[in-house]
Amino acid sequence: MKMSGGVEWALHCAVVLTAAERPVPATRLAEMHDVSGSYLAKQLQALSRAGLIRSVQGHAGGYELARPPAEITALDVVEAIDGAQPAFVCTEIRQRGPLATPPEACSRPCPISRAMSAADQAWRAALAAVTIADLAVDVTGDYGPDVMAGLRGWLSQSA
Repeated sequence: MKMSGGVEWALHCAVVLTAAERPVPATRLAEMHDVSGSYLAKQLQALSRAGLIRSVQGHAGGYELARPPAEITALDVVEAIDGAQPAFVCTEIRQRGPLATPPEACSRPCPISRAMSAADQAWRAALAAVTIADLAVDVTGDYGPDVMAGLRGWLSQSA
């Protein structure tokens, strides 16, 4: 399974927003991660369309989480950015060629399709089991208790 780079950016931004005390402008998020502002804006718009973050207008505007971080999963973010389509789509290749299986004999998915579907379901279940709150806790565990406070302080500074 290959995900777009936008998934990584969106997940990082969602974790950052858990530390924010007020809406964070897209330009500030882009600066923090040293990424393209225009590309990041597209990812933020996708998260907003999915109802994961919301845009706050005005002088103190920017983005904030639309739900508590414990209610947003990594899968929610992945699907907002890359879509919900399965990684594997069976084209019924077994029904082609000189030894094609007749359609009436294909009453259930083939073993390959079943294996790929099971893998996709396991991958989705693993991502659904991790919330943005979990990731924020892991960041604190990896980098120490002051990391989120430092992030909060940096975000509160004007750009």
